[in-house]
Amino acid sequence: MDYLKRSWAEIDLGAAEQNYKAIRSRLNPNTKVCCVVKADAYGHGAERFAQLYESAGADWLAVSNLEEAEQIRRAGVSLPILILGYTPPYFAGKLAAGNIAQAVVGPEYAGQLSAEAVKAGVTVRAHIQVDTGMSRVGFFYQDCSRDTASIDAMEHACRLPGINAEGIFTHFAVADEGESGRKYTERQFHCFMSAISMLGQRGIHFKIRHCANSAAILDFPETQLDMVRPGIILYGLMPSGDIIHKAPLVPVLSLKSEITLVKEVPPQTCVSYGRKFTSARTTSVATVPIGYADGYPRRFGGRASVLVHGRRAKVIGRVCMDQLMLDITGIPDVKAGDTVTIIGRDGSECISTDELAEMAGTISYEILCGIATRIPRVFLRGNSEDGVLDYLKRI
Repeated sequence: MDYLKRSWAEIDLGAAEQNYKAIRSRLNPNTKVCCVVKADAYGHGAERFAQLYESAGADWLAVSNLEEAEQIRRAGVSLPILILGYTPPYFAGKLAAGNIAQAVVGPEYAGQLSAEAVKAGVTVRAHIQVDTGMSRVGFFYQDCSRDTASIDAMEHACRLPGINAEGIFTHFAVADEGESGRKYTERQFHCFMSAISMLGQRGIHFKIRHCANSAAILDFPETQLDMVRPGIILYGLMPSGDIIHKAPLVPVLSLKSEITLVKEVPPQTCVSYGRKFTSARTTSVATVPIGYADGYPRRFGGRASVLVHGRRAKVIGRVCMDQLMLDITGIPDVKAGDTVTIIGRDGSECISTDELAEMAGTISYEILCGIATRIPRVFLRGNSEDGVLDYLKRI
């Protein structure tokens, strides 16, 4: 064991490969797959997952920023990488040297990136980002009948020196909202295809057209085009509970800890900060070394449960920075050193990321990305350990 067994995440590499194959099986044979590994592969370990997807046959990888792209390059991954967010234009030389494609987030940015590329004597691979309905970044094109100025701006960007506009893409805002999001998603797709068509009439053609995120891969297969960008479904979770066409996905991450202390307290004993819990009876209390500094929200105190010996045990009192307490009354033979499942399955019981997300009033993405770097990621194949990512040992 090459990590401190305090609290840790177990990462099932076999499940990740299974999810990739399940996604690929839904695609047209010629559709490329761009695996999204931003935010440390949604908290799973970007380097290891970039390597895994390259071995599995992925065509591209997508990240949020240049530092994430460089991290993947240091891991020896040679797949082309697309940066979905902003990169300061003066890094044009680094983008070109790293075989890293850059999203062109607007007209002014296009000019700045071109100027810096020319200055550096390089050509940057670029994907024109079209804002069809997110109103976040991209060339604004949400009304096909009136936004002709945006087509002019996109054409100009594509013809600038130092930019190889090989791709064009957009991002769906409500593809994960089932039937209630269908009309808006179809409108976005129509605007995107309109932009591509109008640029084509002006002699601008793209090798890679892409818009389908995880939700669209499942519920809007007509949006596949040349490439898709799966994110959360790679890690075994649905984008939302409103997805119509489910896929046979397996959650990749489990979060574990272990009991450090068991004690019995009498009635009318207060537990944790603020005295928000007072025992009504003689209560068996277990202390577990995981808290909000590890990414387990403070608000879960008195609401969430974890699994001990395959049974649910309620979190009592406020969650502390580094520890929490459980009511294990009625669960026999619990002792220090026993494993606690925070996220995942133990016997017939399961605590899902979605369950915790709903309790926190958020989405599963945030729960996964919020797992702190002091939690080591333990990679598993079957029942065997296949490496450990311990962020603290890298500092």
